Amino acid sequence: MRRYGRSAVYGVLLGLATAAVAEAVRPRGGTTLLLDWDEVRRTARARLDNPSLERGRLATAAMGYRALADKLEKPLLGFVGGLPRGASMPPFEALDREGWIDLNLGILRRVVDPVLEAGRMPNSLLVEVGRMGVDRYLGYMLAFMGRRVLGQYDPQLLGAEPMGAEGLYLVETNVEEWQRHANLPEEDLRRWLILHEMTHAWQFAAHPWLRPYMEQSMKELIDSVTRKGPAVARFAAFAGVLPAQWRVMRRVQGTMSVIEGYSNLVMNQLGRKLLPGFDRLEHAYRERSSGKSALEILVWKLTGLDLKLQQYKRGEAFAKAVYDAYGMHVLNRAWSGPEAMPRIEELGDHERWYRRVVEVASAV
Repeated sequence: MRRYGRSAVYGVLLGLATAAVAEAVRPRGGTTLLLDWDEVRRTARARLDNPSLERGRLATAAMGYRALADKLEKPLLGFVGGLPRGASMPPFEALDREGWIDLNLGILRRVVDPVLEAGRMPNSLLVEVGRMGVDRYLGYMLAFMGRRVLGQYDPQLLGAEPMGAEGLYLVETNVEEWQRHANLPEEDLRRWLILHEMTHAWQFAAHPWLRPYMEQSMKELIDSVTRKGPAVARFAAFAGVLPAQWRVMRRVQGTMSVIEGYSNLVMNQLGRKLLPGFDRLEHAYRERSSGKSALEILVWKLTGLDLKLQQYKRGEAFAKAVYDAYGMHVLNRAWSGPEAMPRIEELGDHERWYRRVVEVASAV
C-alpha cells in the first residue's frame, strides 16, 4: 500500500507540475515586449540613495562646469589638436543620480528598442515572469552604476532625426560624495574630470568619420539580431555567438578602448601640468578603482564590467606607449580613419600598430 500511496503522490505532483507549466505557457492573446522601461526606471530609482538634487543647485553646478571648461578648452586643444571650422564643444550639464538614470535609459532605448520590437513574444505567464527578472536585473545594474559614474559624454549615436544635441555631463552627486570622502580639492577634481569628458567631445567633433563608423557598427549588430531566419540562427544571433557579430564586436572593442584610453592619457598628462592637486587626484582614483567591496567585485564580474575596464586599461597602456615613444602627433594618426584604429591584438603591441599604420603609410 505504501508503494501505491507514494505513486499516487508522485502522480498528483506530476499532474500539478504539468498543469503549472501549461498555465505558464498558455497564450493570453496579443504579444508583448521582453522589457518594461517604466518598471526598470522604478526599480533603479528605488535603489538610489540621495537620488535627486534641487534644480537650482544643479543649475549653479552646471554654470561652474562651463566656466571651468571655457578656461580648459584652449590648453586642451593645444595638446590634442584643433577643431575643424564650425565645430564646437557642447556645454556641460550637471546631473543628479536620477538624471543620470534617465539619460542612460534614453541611450539604451535607442539601441535596444529595435531588438525588442523584433523579438516580441506571445503573452503568457512565463513571459511575464521572465520580463520581471530582466526588468529587475537591468534596474539593479543601472542603480549600481548610477551611484558610481562621475562623468559622461553622449555623442547621440543612433539619435532620431532631427538629431538631439550631444551632451557633456558630470554627476554632481557622485563627484561631491567622492570629493568629501577622499578629501579632494574641489575645483581641481572637476577640472580633471572635465578634461576627460571634453577629450571625448573633441574625438567626435574633430573626426567626422567616427560617429557614422560607430553607428554603422551598432546597426550591423542590431540587424544581425533582428534579421528574420531559422530559429537556430536567430537564437545564435540573440546569444551573440555568430562569427560576423564577433568581428564587429572586436572592431568596436578596439575603437572604444582607444577612445577611453586616449582620454585617460590626456586627463593625466595635461592634468599633471595644469592641476596643483593632480597627485592627490591620481592617488585617490587608484584607491577608488582598487578598493571595491566583495559585493562590488561580484557585480562587476557578473555584468562583464571588469572585462570592459581591463580593455580600457589596455587602451590607455597603448596610448601611453605610443605617446612616450613617438609623441602626440603619431598617436593622433589613430584618428585619421577607421583603418588606422588599432586592432584589438595591437593594443598590447604598439610597435605592430606603428609598423602597419605609420611606417607603411610613410613608405607609400
